[in-house]
Formats: sequence, structure tokens, C-alpha cells
Amino acid sequence: MNQNLHNDLIVIDGLQYSNWNRQIFEQLREGGVTMVHVTIVYHEQIRETLLRIAEWNRHFEYSSDLIMPVKSADDIRLAKALGKVGIMFGAQNCSPIEDDIGMVEVMRELNLMIMQLTYNNQSLLACGCYEAEDSGVTRFGKQVIREMNRVGMVVDMSHSGERSTLDAIELSERPIVISHANPISFHEAKRNKSDTVLKALGESGGLLGFSLYPFHLKNGPDCTLVEFCDMVARTADLMGVEQIGIGTDLCQDQPLSVLEWMRNGRWSKEKDYGEGSKSNADWPRPLSWFRDSRDFPNLTAGLQARGFSDEDVARIMGRNWLNFLDHALKSQG
Repeated sequence: MNQNLHNDLIVIDGLQYSNWNRQIFEQLREGGVTMVHVTIVYHEQIRETLLRIAEWNRHFEYSSDLIMPVKSADDIRLAKALGKVGIMFGAQNCSPIEDDIGMVEVMRELNLMIMQLTYNNQSLLACGCYEAEDSGVTRFGKQVIREMNRVGMVVDMSHSGERSTLDAIELSERPIVISHANPISFHEAKRNKSDTVLKALGESGGLLGFSLYPFHLKNGPDCTLVEFCDMVARTADLMGVEQIGIGTDLCQDQPLSVLEWMRNGRWSKEKDYGEGSKSNADWPRPLSWFRDSRDFPNLTAGLQARGFSDEDVARIMGRNWLNFLDHALKSQG
């Protein structure tokens, strides 16, 4: 691999939920990551979301030599120039707005840049991918999408069902993202997306972030870098190379209790195992070629080896995300 190429890239990870600390921030910088979209919320409501933001404010204070907040797309470029890792907030559920549309603008003013309309289950806004019947985007959901478009908050449908995702693509006046998922043609999983969805996403100017979470990959933790890059190449043919990026879904050093919170929140007294099972309830074994953020250069090398041009590698590793966010984060007033 041309190490200089990776070092010169703007590298963007479209989603992580790691157990944040200085060591992980150092690993992000060592791996050449320019910006990471960090999940701050799964099921947390307004007050809890504010507490998560306060925790990040302390990270920004104590690790200011390593990280900085991203409040606009230009901050991503600034992070690259300063040699820091930009941190962009996102929510994997609509719980931070509860049942109040006014909270969309409030949360955007607090730099919540991306919000999923659902997390696996039916929400007040749309239907999650684990429900038996997908009733589509709700009346409230239509209003929230319109408000998200207005204030410059990105609609993310990573954990949503097929009909709801297609509804969101059609209803949103601005392109949406699926920040962390893969084609269902590569691996049959409830969280992965059909070619119908991916074509519609690409045609609308939206963006897919490829997931490296083993439950989303063919052969799970044994998926090879070659297989992953083959998937990227096939999806580039389907959607266009300008509409794809990376969204690793890395959940580094998190305890089992966090996985259980993600899967169960407060909605279930019984254990829900999500993409796992009773006999396979823990975090999956990591990929040998992507154990943590220090391995980002392996993705660049794999895409080069697959035959992508340096220009297209740059697009996939971060420039497509940057171009998308240049427009998506701007308020329409």
C-alpha cells in the first residue's frame, strides 16, 4: 500500500459507539481517522441526552490535543489541518426528541447532526427492521423529516424497515443516509438492505456507510478483507462510487451490559438477543484485519488491491461523506 495515500486522505467513519477514552482517541489518530460520527444515544430521552453531551464536553476539555467537536463540515477540514480527530454527534433512535417536534431544532443547536428514525422497533416516527409489519413513516415522522430537513439534521435509516426506508427517501427533500449497513445480497441479515433500497438511496443522492460489524458480514468474524472489498465494488456498480463510504459500527471495549442496553433498552423485561442468540449473546469476535481504528489503513490497502483508483479510494474512505455533509448540515432557515 502507498502509506502516503492513506496519510493524505480525509478518512471518515460514519458510525462508532466505543467506550471512549484517551487510548481510543489515540488509536483513531494513529489510524488516520479525520472524523468519526459517534452515537451518543440509543434509548436515552432528553435529560439523559444532555448528560451524554456533557460527558463529551469533558472529553473535549481533557483531550483537546487529540479531538475536537464537529459543528459544520468545515470543522472536518479543520480537524485534518490540525491533526486532530473530529467528533460528530448522532442518535441511533428518535428518543432524544421524545414526542415534541420542537426538540429537533433544540438538539440540532446542541450539535446532534444525525438521527435515526428508529432503532429496530416501531417508533413514533417509523418502523424498525425487526417488526413483522412495516407500516411506513408515521404522520409524526413526516413532520419530523420536514423539520430535520429545515434545520440541517441528517435522516438515518440504518435500523429501519424496507417500506419506512423507501418512504423516508421519497419524503425527505434532502438526501438521507444509511450510515452503517451492508447489502442483503452479501449477507442475509435483518439490518442489511435490499438492492431496491440501495438503488433508491443512490438515485436520490443518499449515502451508504459499509458496516464492519461481524453480524452484518458474510462468514461473520471470518469475513476476509478481499470479500469485504468485493462487496464494496459490487455496491459501487449498483449505487455509484460517489454514494458509498464507511460506517464501521465499531463498538470497541464496551461491556456486555452496553450490548444488552442497545438490544433491550427499557422496552423488554425478557432478554432480546438482537442479531445474536441465547447461545451467542455476547459481542462478536472482531475481524482479524479490523480490530480497532488503527487498522483503517488496511481498508485503504484492500480497496487499492481490489483495483479502485486512488481517486475512488479517497471518495470511499471519506470524501463522499464530506461532500454529503457539506450540503446536509446547512440549515434551510
